[in-house]
Amino acid sequence: MDDAIDLDLAARVGDALREAEATLGVAESCTGGLVGAAVTAVPGSSAYFECGLTTYAYGAKRRFLGVSRESLDDHGAVSAPVAREMARGVRDRAGVTWGLATTGVAGPGGGTESDPVGTVYVGVAHAAPWGSGASTATASRYEFDGDRATVRAKTVDRALADLLAAVG
Repeated sequence: MDDAIDLDLAARVGDALREAEATLGVAESCTGGLVGAAVTAVPGSSAYFECGLTTYAYGAKRRFLGVSRESLDDHGAVSAPVAREMARGVRDRAGVTWGLATTGVAGPGGGTESDPVGTVYVGVAHAAPWGSGASTATASRYEFDGDRATVRAKTVDRALADLLAAVG
């Protein structure tokens, strides 16, 4: 079972955020706080980590992140539109430079034909300077093999890698 989270990757994310003088907020569903735990396992993370929200249920995604009812109804919680809205929501509500979000089907049940167990979406949102028109939000779809712990660990690593690539 490959369920170890890459804390070296979390440290590299921290170095990149510190170098960019950027801050981070995370919004998690399927990872249940593991992204925030990985980020805060790095000594000195208080210099760039603002908050982590575990928004597992539809209602929590709506209340705390502002995910639209339409996105949840039309696409479901495990979707690119919801991952993007989660990342934007934590970015804007926390007032941080970067918002990072995870949503998916960790298993062992809950999968569908279109979104089998192991399907996850990672959202990354960047707050560019006001008036620049350069703020962004993206979402990427991944499929991971393994049991629940493995899917969750791979999701954390993928989310951190996506963030690191975006921060530069």
